[in-house]
Amino acid sequence: MNDDDLFVFADEDAESVGELKPDGDEEWRILIVDDEPAVHDTTRRVLDDFTFESKRIHFFNAVSASEAIEILETEKNIALVLLDVVMEDDEAGLRVVKHIRENLSNMMTRVVLRTGQPGVAPEKEIIEEYDINDYKAKSELTAQKLFTTVLSSLRSYRDLKIIDRNRKGLKMIIESSGELYNKRSLKKFTEGVLCQLISILRLDNDSVIMNNGGFAATIDANGFVIHAATGKYQDYIGCSSDDVLSVEIKQIIKKSMEKNKSIFQDDHFVGYFASKIGSKHILYMGGCGNLSDVDKDIIMVFFGNVSVALDNINLNREIIETQKEVVFTLGEVVENRSKETANHVLRVGEYSYILAKKLGLSEDDAELIKMASPLHDVGKIGIPDSILLKPGRLTPEEYEAMKSHAEIGYEILNKSERPIIKAASVIAYEHHERWDGKGYPRGISGDRISLYGRITSLVDVFDALANDRCYRKAWELEKVLGLIREERGKQFDPELVDLFLGNLQEFIKVSEIYKDQ
Repeated sequence: MNDDDLFVFADEDAESVGELKPDGDEEWRILIVDDEPAVHDTTRRVLDDFTFESKRIHFFNAVSASEAIEILETEKNIALVLLDVVMEDDEAGLRVVKHIRENLSNMMTRVVLRTGQPGVAPEKEIIEEYDINDYKAKSELTAQKLFTTVLSSLRSYRDLKIIDRNRKGLKMIIESSGELYNKRSLKKFTEGVLCQLISILRLDNDSVIMNNGGFAATIDANGFVIHAATGKYQDYIGCSSDDVLSVEIKQIIKKSMEKNKSIFQDDHFVGYFASKIGSKHILYMGGCGNLSDVDKDIIMVFFGNVSVALDNINLNREIIETQKEVVFTLGEVVENRSKETANHVLRVGEYSYILAKKLGLSEDDAELIKMASPLHDVGKIGIPDSILLKPGRLTPEEYEAMKSHAEIGYEILNKSERPIIKAASVIAYEHHERWDGKGYPRGISGDRISLYGRITSLVDVFDALANDRCYRKAWELEKVLGLIREERGKQFDPELVDLFLGNLQEFIKVSEIYKDQ
């Protein structure tokens, strides 16, 4: 390498750049990539006392492009790369930039190119072609200019991380609004609120607030249950807040609830929001004594919006719960008319959920079939009592009339666009189809029958045979299981039969919990 490539500092007036005490183990990770040892030594010496937001620098060193790439692939959260352009060849540094942006898909790390041969890689062309953040000739980098370059790069990296955290928090809130069947949607919503608040305050992992900790909680019969947490409260997710909070914090939360509003008090913040249907939620953060009035105003506006969002989620949940209640009640009415017990539809729903989960369906899909399957026989509403309640064997004509309940149920339900009712219409239509194609009403076979229809078909037969009906007594369990084994690959999907028999005790447990009275 030529003497011009050596990293030197231009003369400048001595000027103090200030010094902050390092805080804990948090650090800014900087990678120096240069094939000249003097550059590494000088950079480290100049930045030895550098701190930003009370964090010191941790240096990584590489003398070639390949060595730099290896470090970048193994070390996470590198904030800044000070990168020589010309090392083992004229484009070594540019290969590192390309690897960072394209191979690692890393748009966060700030990249500053430094070269002793600016003519080899013209600044304008490099900035246009490569995603770099600054370009410096080594000869122009005084100690003060290096300090300024590093400081501005770390600020940019910090801001990008905050924006990314904000994006993730917003994503949590959006997802919680959409997951209407997911029992954890409220938990995800409160997680998103906590994450979003941290982003609004531009907090990082070493901030006073993060170290003091915070949590989001929802009230239930036992008090507030913590759903999401940071700092010292992270180990208490799922716990009652009464078991982990100090008397002081409990009193502040009580005060917030009595006033029905969010409050700042001393070093504490309690965000309080209650939905229109009566559910109550809090978000607590410690270490808030140094927040500005602007920050406090922003937080108050934010919590106003949170309350509106929470009401929307609770409204959606109320709609779903209403659908579930209507579905179960209608299924119960049908069974009562058939002189069967309401527990039959309860058991079928529970069996369907278990089998769906064993098959690998998502929680949402398993919940959906659980809610929809109680309506499998809704079409019996259209069957005359003389046939529906007949204690003896049906004549061929009566049997044909009874079979029509599948199409009747489908016609009743298929006009709805609601997910539960749409699923129920398919189940009503197909739960008497057979795997071998000999079922009704359409005679379809195999996986042409919907999965929901195949699941309900199996569990409905199991429950019907294992319990008393108006026209016969319940079969012994072994006789029921013998028929299911015999009909594997004929009436029933063989994979579902295997899963059912392999997890039989879970189904038996449900039958005992919801036993007919």
